[in-house]
Amino acid sequence: MHKIFEMNYLIVGLGNIGPEYLFTRHNIGFMALDYLAKQKDLKFSNERLGSICQYKLKGNAIHLLKPNTFMNLSGKSVNYWMQQLKIEKDNLLILVDDIALPYDTLRLKPKGSAGGHNGLKSIEATLATQEYARLRMGVGDDFPKGRQADYVLSNFSSTELDNIPLILDRTSSFIENFCLEGIQKTMNKYNQ
Repeated sequence: MHKIFEMNYLIVGLGNIGPEYLFTRHNIGFMALDYLAKQKDLKFSNERLGSICQYKLKGNAIHLLKPNTFMNLSGKSVNYWMQQLKIEKDNLLILVDDIALPYDTLRLKPKGSAGGHNGLKSIEATLATQEYARLRMGVGDDFPKGRQADYVLSNFSSTELDNIPLILDRTSSFIENFCLEGIQKTMNKYNQ
């Protein structure tokens, strides 16, 4: 009888801790994991460098992580939990807000530059590579030149918040498909 090999996945939603950041554009990664955890009836527990929970998906262990290091030190948390859970780089997926994509657009990429995003810069520096999967979550770019920091730290509009559940639902599909079928098939299936 062959033992079914169990894969470990680490899904990291980027964001900032604290109630003042709850519904900001920068926190869409946190929002996505909170949504998925609620769907699965999971509770995050506060651990070292982050809040984490896990569930099983067809024999795979899916770990959801919200770093509590603040955005610009996200790499510290990601690296720590990759070591703790023995996660391969191919089984890491980062959910990140992206001002270069229109609101409501989701794009999965196997690698890429940080594009000025402090969370990705930190992960790239800590892991010493740009070669990790990221799901770029479009938050739009409706801000005056030079004001992107204010924009990503501002709350979603009420109209945008009304649509958020649909986006987070699609994000959950991306995550589970990534864990079951890999990045290439997921990109082919879901990238817009």
